[in-house]
Amino acid sequence: MEEMEEELKCPVCGSFYREPIILPCSHNLCQACARNILVQTPDSESPQSRRASGSAVSDYDYLDLDKMSLYSEADSGYGSYGGFASAPTTPCQKSPNGVRVFPPAAPPPPAALAPPPPPRNACLTCPQCHRSLVLDERGLRGFPRNRLLEGVIDRYQQGRAAALRCQLCEKAPKEAAVMCEQCDVFYCDPCRLRCHPPRGPLAKHRLVPPAQGRVSRRLSPRKISTCTDHELENHSMYCVQCKSPVCYQCLEEGKHSSHEVKALGAMWKLHKSQLSQALNGLSDRAKEAKEFLVQLRNMVQQIQENSVEFEACLVAQCDALIDALNRRKAQLLSRVNKEHEHKLKVVRDQISHCTVKLRQTTGLMEYCLEVIKENDPSGFLQISDALIRRVHLTEDQWGKGTLTPRMTTDFDLNLDNAPLLQSIHQLDFVQMKVSSPVPAPPILQLEECCTHNNSATLSWKQPPLSTVQVEGYILELDDGNGGQFREVYVGKETMCTVDGLHFNSTYSARVKAFNKSGVSPYSKTLVLQTSEDTQSEEQTLPFPVPLERSQLRRMSPFSSTLNLQPSFSGRSYFELRSSAHQLSLHSSLQSLNSAGCNFDTQGSPYSQLVDIKKMVAVAWFSFDPSSAHADIIFSNDNLTVTCNSYDDRVVLGKTGFSKGLHYWELSIDRYDNHPDPAFGVARIDVLKDAMLGKDDKAWAITEGGITKGATVGVLLDLTRRTLTFSINEDQQGPVAFENLEGLFFPAVSLNRNVQVTLHTGLPVPEFYASRSAMP
Repeated sequence: MEEMEEELKCPVCGSFYREPIILPCSHNLCQACARNILVQTPDSESPQSRRASGSAVSDYDYLDLDKMSLYSEADSGYGSYGGFASAPTTPCQKSPNGVRVFPPAAPPPPAALAPPPPPRNACLTCPQCHRSLVLDERGLRGFPRNRLLEGVIDRYQQGRAAALRCQLCEKAPKEAAVMCEQCDVFYCDPCRLRCHPPRGPLAKHRLVPPAQGRVSRRLSPRKISTCTDHELENHSMYCVQCKSPVCYQCLEEGKHSSHEVKALGAMWKLHKSQLSQALNGLSDRAKEAKEFLVQLRNMVQQIQENSVEFEACLVAQCDALIDALNRRKAQLLSRVNKEHEHKLKVVRDQISHCTVKLRQTTGLMEYCLEVIKENDPSGFLQISDALIRRVHLTEDQWGKGTLTPRMTTDFDLNLDNAPLLQSIHQLDFVQMKVSSPVPAPPILQLEECCTHNNSATLSWKQPPLSTVQVEGYILELDDGNGGQFREVYVGKETMCTVDGLHFNSTYSARVKAFNKSGVSPYSKTLVLQTSEDTQSEEQTLPFPVPLERSQLRRMSPFSSTLNLQPSFSGRSYFELRSSAHQLSLHSSLQSLNSAGCNFDTQGSPYSQLVDIKKMVAVAWFSFDPSSAHADIIFSNDNLTVTCNSYDDRVVLGKTGFSKGLHYWELSIDRYDNHPDPAFGVARIDVLKDAMLGKDDKAWAITEGGITKGATVGVLLDLTRRTLTFSINEDQQGPVAFENLEGLFFPAVSLNRNVQVTLHTGLPVPEFYASRSAMP
């Protein structure tokens, strides 16, 4: 019942309806509230006059609303104004439910001071649907009284009362004890004895308990609704077209002569049946809404429970990470303690050894001084030779590194916590990340793919209707003999030229796309045929291939048959780079044919008579910022480096070599104050804060005629296991280092007075190629 209270309150005053009337729009208003919001309008501006002139279609036209009402966005209320531009507006007040209510209009000015007012019509605007209604000569009496709503309000108010109170108590009414059915009054015991004594005419009145009196009051017949046009006539018929009850006198006057009229009782039952049917559907919706609310409340409870459980799980996972970190911390501290104890033991042993030696030396010196003090020449000469030998022997013992510390004070331990910190920063909830779909397989463009001598140019694109974002592509080729596929290019470009292939060989190529979500399936496999070796390999284009290379026409036959091949997992054997001046990206696949620049140390030995040009593997690479010292400064796509420290710092290349022949150059861009840069190769774990070659993990050349503008060449021949250097194309000695085995990275050490630029993808120098070709 409490939910119904809003239906029983007037939208203007916010209280229960008092003498409610029914507007033509089916909404209700208190009669007093309707009188308060009436607006007087000139005849020329009334909806009737506009309808007569053809400017309006009905009394409920919303165009009338625009001129008859104001809508406030600030308070979401509704207001009607008492005139137009020619008449000042009337101040309004705000009702409890936000509807603006206008007080009665001010009295007109005296006739002598103002012209006679024009004829005016009363207009009423519904505060709920904002439709304007024009009253006829009957005014508000033309709207029917809603006695049914009054009855519902009475029952609601009576049912809401907690206890019936005496109606005659002046202060603090007491609880009623009886009710007189004839007087229709509730009495407490004192008021009944005083005002309703059981004698005289009142003795015949029937007194009942208050609860029974409430029921009898509810069941007491209400006044039957009468016709608005004929107040003495009761409603007896129902006009279907007007949708309102009418009386017999209305029918006799012919107001509804052309309308369909039915008996009031029959239509009452019919509409009750229709309302009941409509309520059944609404009841189902209300039942579903209640069930939905129960479901939502259960969800609230479940969310709270899941939140507690998830928080506990998260805390447990983080605690597990902290425990693992603490365990690792204890292990690392144990290693530091072992290193500490080892250093202390070595130093203490050296202290003990030096102390003993010093005591022996001091004793020998004191003994010799005492011998010198003796004045017996024959006795002195008998022992002098032996003493001299002992003194020289003791001196030699002190000169063989005895006074050099056997241990440094520095701890050669550097905690590599960068990957772990990065992982901690990337720690996140997987379900919070919205994953994008995997790209579709790229399409090889046959019209742009071609071969030229022992080079192959391949082009691809994304499917036309694909909208998935692509971060890059991976191009794979086999070894020309139907072997395993290997990656030869990874990047964003959609065209790649591959050089250094075997002549008269058939290669299979395929490409796939990737993004953050994963890798797409492979494209269809393209079979390429290289040219026959008619004029050896001198016809191949030099490095780097210019932009015009991308416009090469098809100069040799190749197979364009598309075959679906099984997929093999490939890995990148060297890094390719792209620049603004090169649309085509080039790499040598000699690693797939012979020597290859890869990390695989397993391979068959090469014949000493193999052609150097066929054995070389041209690799494009740059300096590696991730492994370099923090003082190294990178520029030019990591090809140029310098340093911000006066001490020597080491930087390595991104590519490591374990076999094959490799050559790169470094040009000296700046050389101030005669620094000592070093160039060569190193292991991955070389010291980064010392000059290259100071430990056993680097092989390098220093100075040797280096000046600003000079070019230092480094040639690593892992077939012969040698390292050779050149300056300005002049070889520096026959071989600098021999017996090199393992994995080597290009390396440079420099300070702030030096700046160098790396040049890769270069052919073998002529001096080495001609010398190596000799038997």
